[in-house]
Amino acid sequence: MQVDSDRNDPVAKDRKYLWHNITPYNEHEPPMVVTSAQGSWITDHQGRRYLDGMSGLWCVNVGYGRQELAEAAYKQLLELPYYPLTQSHLPAIRLAEKLNEWLEGEYVVFFSNSGSEANEAAFKIVRQYHQQLGHPNRYKFISRYRAYHGSSLGALSATGQAQRKYKYEPLSAGFLHVAPPDSYRRPSGMSEEAFNLQCAQAIENTIVWEGVESVAGVIMEPVITGGGVIVPHPVYLEKVQEICRRHGVLLIIDEVICGFGRSGRRFGHQNFGLKPDIVTMAKGLTSAYLPLSSTAVRRDIYEAFMGQEAYSHFRHVNTFGGNPAACALALKNLELMEREGLVKRAELLGRRLREGMEELRDHPLVGDIRSFGLILGMELVADKATKEPASPEAVKRILSGCKAKGLIIGKNGDTVAGFNNVLTFAPPLASTDEDLAFILSVFKEVMEQQLP
Repeated sequence: MQVDSDRNDPVAKDRKYLWHNITPYNEHEPPMVVTSAQGSWITDHQGRRYLDGMSGLWCVNVGYGRQELAEAAYKQLLELPYYPLTQSHLPAIRLAEKLNEWLEGEYVVFFSNSGSEANEAAFKIVRQYHQQLGHPNRYKFISRYRAYHGSSLGALSATGQAQRKYKYEPLSAGFLHVAPPDSYRRPSGMSEEAFNLQCAQAIENTIVWEGVESVAGVIMEPVITGGGVIVPHPVYLEKVQEICRRHGVLLIIDEVICGFGRSGRRFGHQNFGLKPDIVTMAKGLTSAYLPLSSTAVRRDIYEAFMGQEAYSHFRHVNTFGGNPAACALALKNLELMEREGLVKRAELLGRRLREGMEELRDHPLVGDIRSFGLILGMELVADKATKEPASPEAVKRILSGCKAKGLIIGKNGDTVAGFNNVLTFAPPLASTDEDLAFILSVFKEVMEQQLP
């Protein structure tokens, strides 16, 4: 009797049955099959261990293997596994209240499953809000090139990454883009502050040129993360908020990656003193242990949906959004972060990571180093003088070199042509001092191997 060679081979079965996220098929480079994880470390099916320097996809903020989170979900599954939020349940009520505490404002929360869905809900809320205020022509949204806001049609339309959109267009109408505040590539002789003010002014110019009465909202991350860790000067966000308020345009802050301690504050926008009209969040909300996202809407905006006339309510439904077990787990996740001081820990680790990486500033491949809390991006160049982006092959060599030594880091892949040259780091906020030392040691060793 012939034995099926695929029967006990997870890689072969993966090849046969599984379609991977945003990953080209490669016959000669099999996927890593992860079987377990603890703290900042993952283990594959062959027993090899790696430090996860990207927290999965910027999301496992408290680290892997937290028994308290699993127990919170298990207990809730026994008590009430599901009920739709066409009505209500206690975990959702408690979590919405807790999010208001973290946001330091007065918001009403709509729950979904993912960051894309949170942003989709925000777009619909904003358009309907303006309609109900008697401004039916306000339907356009402004975002930035290089920014990512999700993979569904509306969220992808807001995304400013052409390579993510290729072969899927035409997408949703009414989404406009302006240049990001990429200070590394600002004109020679211009100060960082002046350049950032110019980038903010581009948003106002677009509002005016499109017609103020046609623009509904502006969406942005506090820092463009997946598009290359582009960190603005503080004057940029202050100016954008002022422009939005002056023109009656709602400001949506996408905290899907920057939120929940990652920036060294509870939310990224709190580093800049912003008071957003809408905040979208996901990922670190549950530290990725279960799917959950939310769209937090300023209470006075929500009140515009309280009328009794036909179609005045928000006619948007999400079957699994606000699942009781996910909400209970999220509450325990936030409690754990508070108890262990992980927001401050992120600030400390981020500072140490930046200081360690600065030692590579003179490396011929290093063009720029940018950080925001425990997020760091290193832009690789082929020529430091011209700032020509490094080749995809050079980027891949470093990623592969790190993986071979047990370190997983990321890059800004499939964004805009020629600029997928930024290495990214976002380890768990609960990483130990030894974990951080390992990241720096391995990465520096790999970078030394790239010297001519």
